[in-house]
Amino acid sequence: MGKNRNATRSHSGLQVITLCISTCMVLVLLGIVVMSVGTAYNLSRSVRENVVVTMMLQEDMTAPEARQLCSDLRKRPYISSLEYISKEQVLKEQKEALGTDPSEFIGENPYQPSVELHLKADYANNDSLKWIAKELHQYPKVGEITYPQDLIGKINQRLSQVSLVLLVLALLLTFVSFSLINNTVRLGIYARRFSIHTMKLVGASWAFIRRPFVRQAVGIGVLAALAADAVLAACVVGLSYDFPDVFTVLTWQVMTITGVSVILFGIIITALCASISVNKFLRMKAGELYKI
Repeated sequence: MGKNRNATRSHSGLQVITLCISTCMVLVLLGIVVMSVGTAYNLSRSVRENVVVTMMLQEDMTAPEARQLCSDLRKRPYISSLEYISKEQVLKEQKEALGTDPSEFIGENPYQPSVELHLKADYANNDSLKWIAKELHQYPKVGEITYPQDLIGKINQRLSQVSLVLLVLALLLTFVSFSLINNTVRLGIYARRFSIHTMKLVGASWAFIRRPFVRQAVGIGVLAALAADAVLAACVVGLSYDFPDVFTVLTWQVMTITGVSVILFGIIITALCASISVNKFLRMKAGELYKI
């Protein structure tokens, strides 16, 4: 009797370990997808905010007028940052690049002052830039406004394609992970199907029978999620050694959302799978339990 009890406990413990490991592996994949989505979102915003809109100014604009213009521009809701480039600064840069002073041949500084604008990510598209350029032209002593129209269109197109691929991948992986975890949980409950039927015969309610199985599955899901978070954290630390700038797009907000999402996935999926599996055996009659 004691040997049978020990063998049963050993078998049950092995099932718990197997379920925990398999769930952890699936949650790691889900965590990678969530982290990739968050990183891609931050990367897209960073790329869009690095698009430069150049606003050329007339040569007769004075320094106080330029400062007043920059002050007004900073109040606009679509401006992320800006930099005023004086004609003297442009001349200095060209002298360093060309190795000669162009003003010596012309007799005066041939360059114009300008303002380089960085827009907020939500406004970095061609539709928004059209009315922004129209509004900027209303300022006095503003000349030509240029921006890489073709590049912005390609950037937004590529980012939309990447977002769609990540969304499809997340949906597919969620379905696959649910199937894998469901099969693993069902195998663990399958070994106790006769105990479930016995409790049903003595009058136990379905909720009473289901509760310990769901509780155990949730506990395993939490342990697996914590292990998955530890694996993901180790991967991030290892990645930071090779790519120190990774934290510019892989922010603490993304890592926090990923960690919490993995725990929620672990709890919800295991609880749902346990409930579905127990309900399946509860619906079976005694003769059907021997046929599966």
